[in-house]
Amino acid sequence: MSVPANPTDEQVGEAIRAERRALADLLTGLAPDEWDSPTLCAGWRVREVVAHITMAYRYSLPRVLAGVVRARGNFNRMADRAARRDAAALTPEQLRTCVAEHIEHPWKPPGGGRLGALSHDTIHGLDITEGLGTGRSVPVERIAMVLGGTRPDQLRYFGVDLDGVRLAATDLDWGLGTGSEVTGRAQDLLLVICGRGAAPGRLDGREAGRFTR
Repeated sequence: MSVPANPTDEQVGEAIRAERRALADLLTGLAPDEWDSPTLCAGWRVREVVAHITMAYRYSLPRVLAGVVRARGNFNRMADRAARRDAAALTPEQLRTCVAEHIEHPWKPPGGGRLGALSHDTIHGLDITEGLGTGRSVPVERIAMVLGGTRPDQLRYFGVDLDGVRLAATDLDWGLGTGSEVTGRAQDLLLVICGRGAAPGRLDGREAGRFTR
């Protein structure tokens, strides 16, 4: 399967809705203690990640901007504060309901468009399922859309260095970089390029250890 060059708005929209449905279903079945399980987002439990995902539905633009000002212009600092505050204030049921009630929400990150929204939902969904060890595999066509929208500045943002390495998917016609080949499922390579790293045993190649968490 190849990466779609220009997926339609409807294709991206359906992928977003599918990711949100999958997350809502997962959260419905979580035990109370699982909401406090760690995720791939450093320092965030499941409840903080869900609070962060749903911030897009619960916060107005002026509220976000005011939070950024209070965080001295640092969006990541603002997002971390908001996630921790909201995770403490909202119950698991409130967080789950917020996901379920906003399957159709049109949010898109500034400059990222609908593909940015899909990337946000997919990566944070994997933060949760990988942290919980559910073994969930995101449909490869969905991963293909996210990878197709990857830009070099995103690797820099996540502090990922591909110097001398080429990542190559085994289940998708996709690769990135040049040099010694590191192979794995597209899903695991997505986790690599967004700074999470792949689980042990998921990658092959001489340089695989560089990208294993």
